This record gives sequence, structure tokens and C-alpha cells, in this order.
Amino acid sequence: MSFPALTPPLARALAERNYDSPTPVQLAVLADEAAGRDLLVSAQTGSGKTLAYGLAMASDLLGDAERFERAAAPLALIVAPTRELAMQVQRELSWIYQHAEARVVSCVGGMDPRREQRELAAGAHIVVGTPGRLCDHLRRNRLDISELKVVVLDEADEMLNLGFREDMEFILKTTPETRRTLLFSATFPRGIVALAKQYQQQAFRSEVAGDEGGHADIEYRAIRIAPADAEHAVVNVLRFYEAPSALVFCSTRDHVRHLQAALLERGFSVVALSGELTQNERTMALQSLRDGRARVCVATDVAARGIDLPSLDLVIHADLPNDAEVMQHRSGRTGRAGRKGTSVLLVPPARRRRAELLLNLAGVDADWGTAPQADEIRKLDHDRMKDVLFTEEATPDDLVLAQALLAERSAEDIAAALARLYRARLPSPEDILDPGERTGRPRDDRGRDNVRTPRDDRTPRDDSRSSRGDDRPAGPRSKPGKSSARHGMGEATVWFRANIGRRKNAEARWLLPMICRRGGIDKGDIGAIKIMDTTTEFEISERVAESFAAKIKRPDKEDNIRLEPMAGAPQQQAPAEERSHAPRRESRDSDHRDRRDDRPRDKSEFKPRSKPHSERGPKFDDAPSSFGKKKHKNKPGHAAPSVMPWPANSAPGKKPKKKKHRG
Repeated sequence: MSFPALTPPLARALAERNYDSPTPVQLAVLADEAAGRDLLVSAQTGSGKTLAYGLAMASDLLGDAERFERAAAPLALIVAPTRELAMQVQRELSWIYQHAEARVVSCVGGMDPRREQRELAAGAHIVVGTPGRLCDHLRRNRLDISELKVVVLDEADEMLNLGFREDMEFILKTTPETRRTLLFSATFPRGIVALAKQYQQQAFRSEVAGDEGGHADIEYRAIRIAPADAEHAVVNVLRFYEAPSALVFCSTRDHVRHLQAALLERGFSVVALSGELTQNERTMALQSLRDGRARVCVATDVAARGIDLPSLDLVIHADLPNDAEVMQHRSGRTGRAGRKGTSVLLVPPARRRRAELLLNLAGVDADWGTAPQADEIRKLDHDRMKDVLFTEEATPDDLVLAQALLAERSAEDIAAALARLYRARLPSPEDILDPGERTGRPRDDRGRDNVRTPRDDRTPRDDSRSSRGDDRPAGPRSKPGKSSARHGMGEATVWFRANIGRRKNAEARWLLPMICRRGGIDKGDIGAIKIMDTTTEFEISERVAESFAAKIKRPDKEDNIRLEPMAGAPQQQAPAEERSHAPRRESRDSDHRDRRDDRPRDKSEFKPRSKPHSERGPKFDDAPSSFGKKKHKNKPGHAAPSVMPWPANSAPGKKPKKKKHRG
């Protein structure tokens, strides 16, 4: 099926973009019974509705002419909920009417209103804007609507959700009553129906939402994950699909910032979109996605409204959406204009029923499974490498260099170096467990920040590992500069230190890739990682320790964390760190006491509590030596001793106090 008869300028524009078969929503608004009438259309994101109303209003704007007259007062007004969507609509209408010589002007929040005022004064045929900015121009008499023939409300349901009802009503009341009103919405909630009844006359109603619209080409996948593996699952999904552009949705700005930092640390080219960014920052982020400088965008729901990326093939729901409609809006960023797309939901066990409900309400059948594993991704990398490296023909210069290399090295050495260079540019995949396989696993084995070994929270694939399921050293730590055998691996290690700790939110999940990047090593070369209050100590295989020490001396542009070989013994002998392998219920208390020890002493710390320490039972039996000390008053020229030479309860000349025991 082809487009109905169009004026030559519009037909030429469609031919240049290879638009030969209309979508259902385009057929609906171009039908004979819809000609010249108000429209109330239900259409999903990505169904081609911008082109639909762009063609539907052509007869009102051009009539029988093939080109517009000189721009003056605008003939059409398009209202969109967000800046990104408004700017996308402007670009779309610009190419649709380019051969008709239309002037399309945008008026959106966050941009310079004085520049928009000058552009409006210079004349426009079509104005596209957000509700707040358009109302501002109308109230200041900067926008002349006396010649207006068409008003379009795009994604009207979203404008209602964002609180723009009063602005929409103001625009519809202010514009001429003879205008044609085209209202597009993903759904028909009560507010939209009431708006249509009040401001439309004998509207032609069409519902083309659902599978008939823009979601027929989207494949849904639901992936079971453990809560602690959510970040790793995002990494593996991105690496598995290797989409030209991918969009990752988070529920909060904080999660957007955290996930962007984690992906950047792993080597992804990623940008973020959230409400805290300025318009200039948002524009630059989107432009970097369009020109290929960035391939991943981490965004919140509102910030991602209106994003239209031709090469967006993958959407990841890092946080489950609040309702089915939001899920469809998110997923609708891909699978557009006939392209195939994939929408992946990451589902922890506690959210399984919620995810199933969302999919049922949306009428979507999803394939349930586990996250892509590291072995699968490496196999795909092997296949992709052959496709990437041998797609282009070699130039004469390439052949000369190849001959020179073959004269010096064997073909096997050159091929190995080529494979190594190819893999070096790819972020490393993560090992992930299926949460269904976690039965019987101690809860304390995961999510630990104070002590972490390189694979203690990953799938135990290597049968050579100890029966405990991790590589924590079995005995005392070795001193720096001296080798120690890594537990279960028989490999010597050397200790290093980083000048960051718990007080600056150090976590093993981002320290590990940072150490690998800074030192040019692999995760398998790292032993135990011990995170303390202000520093972090970690083991490096003695085999790579010398090159690692040389590389970390170079200044790093991405962070100011200092890595250095340890000059003294590791701090494992400190009381808190000796208890680092204690059960989780005790580690919290010991961490609290450690932080108190590091602070300057204050008299208020020694005020009596509701019960003396001696009556608090065995909970404080392993407290650091600072607890239970006798209080000393400082005399002029004298300081209180930091360590008492005798037990607190047996000072010379005093009778030891008896300990009270709770029954």
C-alpha cells in the first residue's frame, strides 16, 4: 500500500527518505473521512505520528500551492511535552516541507527567549514548542496567532501527566476558533476525552495503538538477576547486543549518575540525561549519540521523552518502570520506522511478580531467561572480530606495512597481536549467577565492601578453586614487596595501596576495573581487596607487579586516585580489619567503632550512657582498645596517654573492679 496523492514537494521529500508504504496511523489520518476534520488519534510512540500529522495538515497550510509564501504569522502550532520531542518534531517537519520552502521555528524551555523572539519576528510558517514557553510568548504578545489554521497537541496524555493542563487550555482558548485541532495521545484517559469534547468539533476518532502501532517490531526479554548483579547485567547485555545506540533507563537521578560512572569506568562511551542537566548539556549529549561519539545513554523517564535516534536498537530497563504505559513509552524509543529493536527488563527475584503484571497489562509476551554470560560474549567477540577486521579492502600502504611485519614476525604472532588489540578496546564482560541457582549460598558471600576477592561474588567456574568458593587468603597477609601464595592458585602476590577508602564511598565493584585500567592488567591478576576508612589495600600478581608499578606512576586524566606500592606492612593487624571476616551482624558494629577511633577525642564522647560498658554483655567483648579506657584529664604540658600501660580496671594502688554479668 502506498501513500495517497500528495503535492509534488511532499512526494519528493518522502521519496528521498525511501518512505513508500504508510503506517496504520498515517493511513488513518490521510483517509477521506478524516480530511479537513478535527482528529483524536491514539498512537504509540514510534508509530510514525509526526509524519502523519505533518502530511494531514498540508492541505490546510499549502492549499493548491506547491510552495509557501513569504513567512509572516505562523499557520500551524505544534505543542509537545518536552524539549527533546519538540526539537525532534522541528527536524521532522523541516525535511517534510523542505521542498515547499517552509520556515519551522522552535520555542522551548531552556533556550534563549530573546533569540526565539527575533526568529518569530522574522516570520515562520510552523512553530513547534513546549507548553510553558509557548504560553509565555503568547502572554508577551511575541507570538502572532491571528493566521493560525492548525493546532496539534502531540502526546497530550503525557502533557497532562506533567501538569500542563492549564497551559494546554490557555493555548486552545487563545487560538482562533476556526482552527483545526489535531490531538494525538498514546491512550485516552478521562482528561483527554474531556479536553477533546470541550475544544474539538465533530472530531474523527481513530485508535491504532498496541501491536498495530510502533511496538510490533520490538522483541521483549526479561532477565532474572540478583540485586547485587544489576550493574553487571547491564554491562553484559550491552556487550552481548553491541547495538549502535542503546538507552538504559533508571528511576532516579542518583542511579543515572552512578550507572554512568560505572559504565565509563569499564570503557563504554556513555552519556547521561536527567532533569538536572542544562539544555546545552542535554543537546550536546544527544548530538554525541547521533554522530556516534557515544553509544550508550543512561536516562530517567522524563529526560528520555522525545529522543529519536535512528540507530537505537536496544533499550534496557535497569529499574522496572512504574506502570505498563511507562514501559511502552520507554520501549518505544526503539523499533521505529520499520526497524527491529530489543527491550530488556532486568528483574530481581523480589520484582518478578511486578514484571509479569507489567507485561500482561501491556499485552506483551517476553522471553524469560538469564543474563548473557561472559563465555557467550567472548564467543560473539570472536565472530564479530572477523566481520569487523576484514570488511574493508587493504590499501597499498596497508600491504607495505603488512609485508614489513611479516619479514620480522611470524604470521601467528601478528594475528595474536591483532586479536589482543581488538579485545583491548572492548569492555570486559562480567560473570553473573542466575538467582535461581543461589539456594544454600550464604548471604554474606555477596555485596561485601570491606573485604573482596576477585571472584568471591562471581560464578565459581574454575574447579581448581578452594572448596570455600572464593580466593580469600587462608593465612596472614604478606608484607609488601614480598611474595605470598594466593589461596588456591599457587601464585605469589605483592601488596599495593590506593588513597581512597570507605569515607569516600570506595567500593570494590568500581575499584576493580579502575585498577585494571590504570595498571594495564586483567581481573585475574588481582587478589584480595581490603577497603578501610581512608585507604584501600590490594594484592597484585608478582608476575605483573613490576609493570603495574611502572604504569601507575603515570598521571591519570580521569581520576586523582593515587596508587602506590605499600612501604609498610598491610593494616590487617588493626582490630577492625582483623574482624573483617566476621559475620555481617558484627562487622557493622566494628565499623562504627573504627570510625569513632579515627576522630579527634572530645569530652562529649566519654559522657556516661544509659548503662556502663561493663553491663552491655558480650557484644562489646571484641571492642578496640580505645573502649573501656579510663578517662584522663589533661594537665598543662601533659597529654592523656593514647595507650594505657595497664588494664583499665587494675591501675596501681587501686583495687580492681569486679565485672558485672547480665543474667
